[in-house]
Amino acid sequence: MEDSLAAGSIAPSLLAWYDSHARALPWRELPGSGRRADPYRVWLSEVMLQQTTVAAVTPRFVRFLERWPGIAALAAAPEAEVMAEWAGLGYYARARNLLACAREVASRGGFPATEAELRALPGIGAYTAAAIAAIAFGERAVVVDANVERVVARLFAIDTPLPQARPAIRAAADRITPAERAGDFAQAMMDLGATICVPRRPECSACPIARPCRARAAGRQAELPVRPVKRVRPLRRGTAWWIERDDHVLTVTRPGRGMLAGMRALPDDGWSARGDGSGAPPFAAEWRAIGKVAHAFTHFALELTIRKPLGPIPHTLPEGEWIAREALAKAGLPTLFAKAVLQAMASADASEDAAAQHQADDRDDEHDEAEIAPRVGSRQRAEPDADERDRQDEPVAPAKERDGRGDRQEQRDQADEDREKIEHGVLYR
Repeated sequence: MEDSLAAGSIAPSLLAWYDSHARALPWRELPGSGRRADPYRVWLSEVMLQQTTVAAVTPRFVRFLERWPGIAALAAAPEAEVMAEWAGLGYYARARNLLACAREVASRGGFPATEAELRALPGIGAYTAAAIAAIAFGERAVVVDANVERVVARLFAIDTPLPQARPAIRAAADRITPAERAGDFAQAMMDLGATICVPRRPECSACPIARPCRARAAGRQAELPVRPVKRVRPLRRGTAWWIERDDHVLTVTRPGRGMLAGMRALPDDGWSARGDGSGAPPFAAEWRAIGKVAHAFTHFALELTIRKPLGPIPHTLPEGEWIAREALAKAGLPTLFAKAVLQAMASADASEDAAAQHQADDRDDEHDEAEIAPRVGSRQRAEPDADERDRQDEPVAPAKERDGRGDRQEQRDQADEDREKIEHGVLYR
């Protein structure tokens, strides 16, 4: 078994599998193309993929590249535009670091080619530096993301719980990383973890390195790597304020530090990872709850109530920007506040429909009363036609009210999906 995991024994089988099964991704040069990967694309994709899935990143990567096709274009971009384009990808500090890194790289004329130099750039950690060095520049570098971590832990049957196991996993990955085609080897390990050596029910029968895998030999592949006991996320509660005037909604820019820093959002009551919001509204009014949304962050869950004021809006308000209702979907709001906007607009539409239905009912009642009013001098009321009476008595549920229930279920489903993505990070990328 020792010989089967000796240096140089894993790479040939894995690279041969990768040559036939490599995933076609917009930032990747497929094996056999004869082209080296663009460091700008590799860097951008690796930053986007941190804690986000390939399925979510791919269309966003393509759109980002259309706006800023190279490092110089991105370096010249306004921060507000980059942050708005990043909305929905989460971990917004990455977007600020992305821009700082782009400006640094542009100022020096391009990306450095070594892992050590790449590590010195803003926002580039050990994993990203190794990935760029190996994939874009062909340097031998040990690339360990969550997929590689799982493959190596099973291959070597490393049963120390994470995160304590990571030094041993990195040492084992170093042992099998070849000097040649290190970039292809890293991507092959990622693809293997994403498509075959998956967290639950790995497809060992299709794995090119199943024979030397110690976990498979012991029947323990589903147990590894050993995860730490999952901590229960605390639940925080907060309030967002829906302030609308002339079909425009007030938005604010969040502080430069803290949760969703620098992002455009609805005004809120100061909730954070450490505690609930104050509940204090931005101005004195009677505030009515118009819905709630749930969102999972890495270290806590948030229940956000949306409230709107009843009555006139004062002229003195928090500093912000008024955005037309129809433009909110493209305003670059982070996922939490995009959910809040959808909930608020669904509630407002339902209320308008209910009000319109009420007015229609009032008009029908007035019409009915006029039709059956007694004639002058008559003590008898005319009976409405039986068919007409049935129609009047039949309860009618506004369509928007039914749609609202569907929207709320969709939001709950999305919250569950967000939690799943955050829990697994890049495991399924």
